[in-house]
Amino acid sequence: MINDPIAARVAEWAHQVTWEEVPERVRERAALHILDCVGLAFACQRDNFAAAAAKATSGVGPAAVIGMPQRLSISDAALLNGILVHGLDYDDTHPSGVIHSSASALPTAMAIAERDGLSGSDLLLGYLIAVEVSSRVGIGARSGFHAKGFHPTGLAGACGSAVAAARMSGLNSQGITAAQGIAGSLAAGSLQFLDTGAWTKRMHPGWAAATALTAARFAAAGWEAPPEVYEGRFGLYASHAPDGHGVDPQAVARGLGEDWELLRVAIKPYPACHFTHAFADATLLLATQNNLTVEDIAEIVCLVPEQIIPVVCEPAEAKLIPRSDYDAKFSLPYIVGTVVTRRQFTLAELEPEALLDPSSLSVATKVRYKVDPNSTFPKHFCGEVIITTTDGRDLRHRESVNRGADERPLSAADIEDKFMSNVEVVSSRLIGQRVLDSVMGLASAKHAAEVLDVWRGQVG
Repeated sequence: MINDPIAARVAEWAHQVTWEEVPERVRERAALHILDCVGLAFACQRDNFAAAAAKATSGVGPAAVIGMPQRLSISDAALLNGILVHGLDYDDTHPSGVIHSSASALPTAMAIAERDGLSGSDLLLGYLIAVEVSSRVGIGARSGFHAKGFHPTGLAGACGSAVAAARMSGLNSQGITAAQGIAGSLAAGSLQFLDTGAWTKRMHPGWAAATALTAARFAAAGWEAPPEVYEGRFGLYASHAPDGHGVDPQAVARGLGEDWELLRVAIKPYPACHFTHAFADATLLLATQNNLTVEDIAEIVCLVPEQIIPVVCEPAEAKLIPRSDYDAKFSLPYIVGTVVTRRQFTLAELEPEALLDPSSLSVATKVRYKVDPNSTFPKHFCGEVIITTTDGRDLRHRESVNRGADERPLSAADIEDKFMSNVEVVSSRLIGQRVLDSVMGLASAKHAAEVLDVWRGQVG
């Protein structure tokens, strides 16, 4: 079996794994990750991109959309749900895979479970299969997808979710193998959005989920697909990572069923690119402990992992004055400057008036970066901040392990609080509690469709 194509080995595991084999800790954590996703889908309902996405996917179908009354075709529902989960860039991230693991996994599992009348535990298992494989596809790239200009979530999410869609659809191991081969030809996601703060990144997880559903349907119909989709000479890594990057395709199948990557997926404490979180926490600690004001700041130096410079530090001029809320999420100077002036970074700091706050923008002009010689990226999204004050003090703090990572996980209470605050952006606490109860009881639900109906958040 070790000499079989990687996709075949993944398929063999996915075909055989059962809910009963999943450790209790993984089951519990999966429910909390799904809770986080559902809350985020509610929170972005008022945003222009969500309205545009709802308009673009308008139509009639059987599939539920989180926080919305309409029902769509399963592909459009998966696309829209992925956009809603990921749209605020507040969703979970697998650090070493550098992908948003849940944002394509959950919409895929929702769509199949509702279509085929599956149980809540079936939905959870499908979600876990997608997370486990997607995370490993990202790990295998060793940050190569980013280096080549691709958003890993769009690529890895499509492949892992295709495995889940095929398994949940009842395909055998050959069919699950074929689904991966098909998804490898359809997976996409460009980082060009970084130049203008465009909305395209928000589509990537949903498109990955829709791609997975398409791949599973074609595999079920007997569509022939290349078996060496990962390791082949024109496979995913050869075509989507720089030459000589040192990718590790074998990581895709390594440890499946023994080492659960879900436990390494980090839930975000801030609504911004995960690469910036260590700097936000370090800045908050220094500013609070030393009671710093805007006038106290002479210079702020951030020691950053070299790999994240093109994402959150450059082009330097564009990062100083974000053109949109999405731009701001990927601006290290703006986030650090805002934390100094406001002592927080929440959704409120992404509102139009906050983006124009002269105090925050003034501090942002004083933020510099240097390459961190002690970086452990991508295992940790680490960071160090050195604030030089106008009276000559050098204040320094390092976050070696980002908050929310597997070594510093958010608690269940933290995640539930985050969920409730996100739901209450657009809905009531009563509806939030109903949704929370349904998510935490998902494993025992006989009919996942009934739970998904609650997630629509409609009164009744």
